[in-house]
Amino acid sequence: MSETSVDWPVVKRFLNHFKPYKTQVLIGLALIPVSVAFSILFPWLIMQVIDQQLVPGVYDGLMWWTLGLVLVLIGNYLADAIFNYSLQSAAQHAIRDIRAEMFDRVLHFPRRYFDKTPMGVTLTRLTSDLEAISESFTQGLLSMVRDVLITVALLVFLAIISWKLTLVLILIGPVIYYITELLRRRLRDAYLKSRVVLSQGTGYLQESLSGIKTVQLYNAEQEVLSRYQTYTRGFYKAQSKSNLYDSALYSIIEGITTVSMGLIIWYGSREILAATISVGVLVGFINTLDKIFVPIRDFTSQMASIQRAFAAFDHIEEIFQQDSEHVSTQGEHLSVSELGVLDSFETLVFDEVRFRYTETGPWVLNDVSFRLGKGDRIALVGSTGSGKSTILRLLTKTYDNYHGSIKLNGIELSRIPKAEAGKFFSLMQQEVFLFNESIEFNIGLSREGIDRADVVEAARYVYADHFIDDLPGGYAFELQGNGANLSAGQAQLIAFARAIAGGSEVVMLDEATSSVDSVTEQLIQKAIDHVFMEKTVIAIAHRLSTIQHSDQILVLDKGEIIERGSHGELMRQQGFYANLVEELET
Repeated sequence: MSETSVDWPVVKRFLNHFKPYKTQVLIGLALIPVSVAFSILFPWLIMQVIDQQLVPGVYDGLMWWTLGLVLVLIGNYLADAIFNYSLQSAAQHAIRDIRAEMFDRVLHFPRRYFDKTPMGVTLTRLTSDLEAISESFTQGLLSMVRDVLITVALLVFLAIISWKLTLVLILIGPVIYYITELLRRRLRDAYLKSRVVLSQGTGYLQESLSGIKTVQLYNAEQEVLSRYQTYTRGFYKAQSKSNLYDSALYSIIEGITTVSMGLIIWYGSREILAATISVGVLVGFINTLDKIFVPIRDFTSQMASIQRAFAAFDHIEEIFQQDSEHVSTQGEHLSVSELGVLDSFETLVFDEVRFRYTETGPWVLNDVSFRLGKGDRIALVGSTGSGKSTILRLLTKTYDNYHGSIKLNGIELSRIPKAEAGKFFSLMQQEVFLFNESIEFNIGLSREGIDRADVVEAARYVYADHFIDDLPGGYAFELQGNGANLSAGQAQLIAFARAIAGGSEVVMLDEATSSVDSVTEQLIQKAIDHVFMEKTVIAIAHRLSTIQHSDQILVLDKGEIIERGSHGELMRQQGFYANLVEELET
């Protein structure tokens, strides 16, 4: 894997989150020159104590020099402590804000994003990737500016007290740079690979846990475990390689530090014997040299977290580059008069609509045309893969890249923001998802404009109140495990009530009653009949009774409408629909 560039737009976005906390940042930055001053003052005081007190044997002012050293140490520690606290506080607040911003973006991603992206990958972006950045900024990068300035100041100080010793030190610099750069690149590549493998493994783990009942039902535990272990082994290898480079980098720098100390002591001792420098200068130089190598050692130890952060920036960029539905990307904005047209549902017109999920994929819909008026009821029938669900996905704006025309009240659907279109349509799906919350929350979802009375009315509308009233706590009854403490039919009725609670004028049904007991199935059928009597309906119909209640039946095959009409008209044609009905009756 080759080295990739740092995603500076993401870095800039991250740094912009520091603006509300500039006071803490300014306090930290203001303490940098204080730390620099203390870092220089301490070795200078040591030089003075040795050359003016210890070597001459003059001890009268030694107490005051010692007190000065203690005060400088205390001042240095306080400056560093306040510096770290201020900047880490600002960084943690910034991380909190960017985490909320990322989650907000994910909540508004188009649903097609979740069709192609494993949930575990997104989860990794929001958790471990962001934590990698947090760790780097709070423990590493924020201190680098201070460490660089202190190092430069100390080098200048060393050059002033002994340019010869400083020259020896500078000659070692290129060696440190070359080794650091060589291992840094390999370390970054290893971390990039480990983040990719970790993301894949997390995605597979989330998928496996979501389908744990299916795994256990078909005794596939060993196969699933084996595949997961493949991901963990890949992560282990990548992580082990990065640990090797990290350890090598730290050890080499530590070795260079020791060698440098030995060279300075050897050369400095010769200079003392030659009376070109004093003992205090050599001791002060050694003390300062140690202060210079501490940031270098810290940098190498922090290199791992820094490389993790840069690798995480690559992944987080995907979140920020993904189109969000916060802002309509479908072209021009609607005028005031057009918004007025969307006050209530009147017509929906499909005109020669063609659609495919990818640019090179097969056409899923081909020249589909129909009209739905207020109060109309349309049933979509056909075999699996005929395009029925795709029509509903287009209406919910899961996808917008269709060809032809879909007009809602005379306005092209692709121009209407999702929030505006969503006021007209509600969808009852076959797959039911329930939160580990109360029944009231699962029906209302705390949506604006939906209160307790609306929730109760929606449950009554679909006859879910028949069993809710018998549950402990009624609407306050807490659901568990995606409604595991309800029957499949009861869970479906809760989801049905959720679709009704929004007050949408057009109800889209993808009905299914598999694994539903007969009593609940009767309630579901009553709810569907109720909806058919009072709402505008588009239904993917599986029951003959639902089909017969429809004003118009659209028969789809391979993405095309091959027959249309009422139940009686289609039965008289003795075509595809008639054969389908015969199968349903048998």
